Formats: sequence, C-alpha cells, structure tokens
Amino acid sequence: MAKVARITRIGGPEVIEWQDVDLPPPGPGEVRIRTTAAGLNYIDTYHRDGTYPTDLPAALGMEGVGVVTALGDGVTELAVGTRVATFGPERGAYATERNIAARHLFVLPDDIDDETAAASLLKGCTAEFLAERASHVAPGDWVLVHAAAGGVGSILTQWLAAKGAQVIATVGDEAKADQARDHGATDVILYRAEDVAKRVRGLTGGMGVRVAYDGIGRDTWEASLDALAQRGLLISYGNASAPVTGVALGILAAKGSLFVTRPTLFHYYSDPAERVAGAASLWEMIRSGKVRVTIGQRYPLLEAAQAHTDLEARRTTGSTLLIP
Repeated sequence: MAKVARITRIGGPEVIEWQDVDLPPPGPGEVRIRTTAAGLNYIDTYHRDGTYPTDLPAALGMEGVGVVTALGDGVTELAVGTRVATFGPERGAYATERNIAARHLFVLPDDIDDETAAASLLKGCTAEFLAERASHVAPGDWVLVHAAAGGVGSILTQWLAAKGAQVIATVGDEAKADQARDHGATDVILYRAEDVAKRVRGLTGGMGVRVAYDGIGRDTWEASLDALAQRGLLISYGNASAPVTGVALGILAAKGSLFVTRPTLFHYYSDPAERVAGAASLWEMIRSGKVRVTIGQRYPLLEAAQAHTDLEARRTTGSTLLIP
C-alpha cells in the first residue's frame, strides 16, 4: 500500500492530504518506483494554491528519486533495480511508491547519490538552462540573482560564478549573505534593508547588469528592470511573491530597450537530446566541485505541509528534501 499526497481543493499547506493507495501494475510504457527522496520546490506551492491551475483531485510533487521495482509492457531502457530521478512534468513525487512514464525519468550515474539528485535535479537543470541557454553570459559580465540562498538561486550563483560572471546576489539576512558569498557572489544586497536597483547601479559604476535572474516575481519586477543595463535581459522564471501581471511593454523602451523572457524548464528539456545533455552538464558541474549542492533541511515525507509552510515563510535555505 502506497502513501500518496493529494489535494482536493486549492489553498494553504493544510489542504495537503495523505491517502493509502493500492497501486495497479504499471501500464504500457510505465514503471513502478519506490521513492527514496523527494525534492521540495516552489512550483509545488503554485500547484497547491492555484497559481498554476490544475484539475482536482491532484497529486503533488515534481522532483523525486527512487528505485525501479516493476516494469510495464514496452519498457526496455530500464530494469528493476535501476536508480532513477524525475522533475516532471508528471506530478506525484510526494508518495512512497508511484507509477510513472519511463520517458520522464533520468537514469542516475553511480557517483550521484539519491539525496544529491533529489536536491538538485529540478533546481540544477533550471540553473543550467538559465545560465547556458536562456542567456549568454561572458566572463566579467555583471549579473543579478534574486533569492541567491534558495534552492535554484544557490546553484545558479555557483554556476554563473564558474562561468566568470560577477554575481550580485540578493538575500534576506546576514546568514544567507554569507552563504551567497561562499557560493561565489561578488557582492550581496540585503533586499529588506537596501534599495536593490540603486545598490546595483553603485556596484556597476552606474551601468547596471547584463542579466537579471528573477524567481520572485511581482515584488522584484520593478527593481529588476531598474537594475538592468541598456539592452539588458530580465529572465523572470518564478512567482515566489506573486505572478507579474499588467505589464505595459513601453516600459521596456523607457528603461533602456530591455529584453524580457518568461521561460519554463520543460520547454528547454522537451527534446530528448537536450534532456540528456542538460542533465549530463549538471552532473559534471557537481562532480567538478563547481556546484556544491546544499541540503538545508530534511523533513519526513508525511510532514510536507510543514515544509511548504517553512518554504513560503522563507525560513529555508538551499534545497529541501522530503524523506519517506
């Protein structure tokens, strides 16, 4: 009998329910996996609170790692005992066991352990496409990374620093500032105490940054625009505060002929070759030590609601794991 998280209504962390489910055999093209670790991500809260509409009842959790325990018809590329990971698009990682389409799985290298994979796959592949494909950053370029002590932000800061970028990181307190510096940030801004755009201008000699990476959304939209150099690029990739709405395109001209994109991970990982190459790049960054994966906290799987509460209150750092 599997323990599976479901929501039957949208709302706060309290809507997460746990059900006992007798799983059917995996269908054609599917495998059964036993979960060893699940990753917590802001996108999970968007599914829970309705920011990203979903049909109800719905499963929760995008990022998970486990071991294949059964194969459906037609699955030849995996075997029972294979260690695998996923970041979606199928939801359901908050479960002790699940059936999932084999095409949505990554086979884990032997030298990447389960917790590292669960803490880094979705966040690390997000950092990969942000740093390598959604933008083109050269050594010496100034860039801005919001929420640099968070799951994506901590990996992205390290990745950009490894490329030789001068990273300006925003964080909420001094402890997180120390983490951002340890991850290679050139300068750190305490966003609660400082005017972010004004400080960026001061650090860059009035020029502004080439790229701003913004996973916060509405609360940082104006600051990100104001921090950009002429013809700079704002990559808005998340809604931790709230979605950005009501944008007047003329503001991009007024602030320096700016570029804005709102990408999603799945559009950069839909091609099979890009999936393989992107994940391989992440594993190599981890092997080389250029990216260190920080697991800031672990919760029992059944305490997912508390993990959501702490994430939304910005009480977490690095990656968060849910352990069965």
